[in-house]
Amino acid sequence: MNIVDRFIKYAKIDTESDENSNQTPSTKKQFDLARVVEQEMREMGLEDISLDDKCYLMATLPANCDKDLPTIGFVAHFDTSPDMSGKDVNPRIVENYDGKDILLNKDENIVMSPNDFPELLDYIGEDLIVTDGTTLLGADDKAGIAEIMNAMQYLIDHPEIKHGKIRIGFTPDEEIGRGADHFDVEKFGAEWAYTMDGSVLGELEYENFNAAAAKITIQGRNVHPGYAKDKMINALHVANELVNILPVNERPEFTAGYEGFFHLIEMSGSVDEASVAYIIRDHDRALFERRKEQMQQAVDFLNTKYPDVLTLEMRDQYYNMREKVEPVKHIVDLAFRAMEALDIKPIVKPIRGGTDGARLSYMGLPCPNIFAGGVNFHGRYEFLPINSLKKASEVVVKIVELLAEEAK
Repeated sequence: MNIVDRFIKYAKIDTESDENSNQTPSTKKQFDLARVVEQEMREMGLEDISLDDKCYLMATLPANCDKDLPTIGFVAHFDTSPDMSGKDVNPRIVENYDGKDILLNKDENIVMSPNDFPELLDYIGEDLIVTDGTTLLGADDKAGIAEIMNAMQYLIDHPEIKHGKIRIGFTPDEEIGRGADHFDVEKFGAEWAYTMDGSVLGELEYENFNAAAAKITIQGRNVHPGYAKDKMINALHVANELVNILPVNERPEFTAGYEGFFHLIEMSGSVDEASVAYIIRDHDRALFERRKEQMQQAVDFLNTKYPDVLTLEMRDQYYNMREKVEPVKHIVDLAFRAMEALDIKPIVKPIRGGTDGARLSYMGLPCPNIFAGGVNFHGRYEFLPINSLKKASEVVVKIVELLAEEAK
């Protein structure tokens, strides 16, 4: 099976996760893809294959050389984001993209235009996998799974490429921040690993946001509006006040690079009761802690204005992996050299988000992130350049090849 067919096969399997579920995996349908991949592992001859009851799938490609090499791993995730439907994904290939608008869906007149997405112009002349405009594509992170599986098959088919023991691991629920919750690092048994979960060709990342989630519940007081003076507390207005207290210029749409943000992700309710949900992000740990203090201060201030109306629940989600990866920077340098050997220009930059690798790094498995190739993740305008898909798989092969060649 070629890598394009493999990816499309995976993309058509609905694996959308559910942040409102308390189960692991959050949706049972993630097993649908896990079992397909498990069977492929068996057919290609991988060893130590295990799929547990929480949808963590692991396998081994044994070493084929006598050198004493470290065991390394490659990780990706099954689920797709709940930001947009992952059901009935219908990928199609746009051959030799000409730089013009792409009609994704004629019936609904859904068009992907370089006027809105200028990055499309970086792929003129390439073949692109796109959606039909009604779902996301799922390159995040089914491209990563396809790349790792394709690389394992290539190494099996080319025994002349010497390598050490390789572990691969696929997880559920990464998109809702739980991908590492039940990852057994000791069982995985790798000295370090790479997540294949980045975006454009060449991305190589070992810094990410520190992350927290905040939920504010507002208990209002509903009174007939004709008799509400000095009695009513409108929970919706209080929610709006909270939103306006936090700095407008520190929202995601106004930040880039190392700049952190407060991101309002959900607001709902009525006069009687409302809730507001935020995610809080910053690369700098001190600034991250300050942002959490700002959130607490905003709630405290409103609770003096409307006594005991607001309740804040805030929890840390993950931390910047740089602290754990920098002491073993050679693992980043190895991926850097692998890309250069393939004439790929490495783009080393901070992740404006997080990956399983961030949490795994704090669990004892240093885990930088490598590009998977997709663009415009989590929506109908997501696309995957086929060249990037292939190159990512080649990087996996080259990393293990260089590790064996450079070993003393």
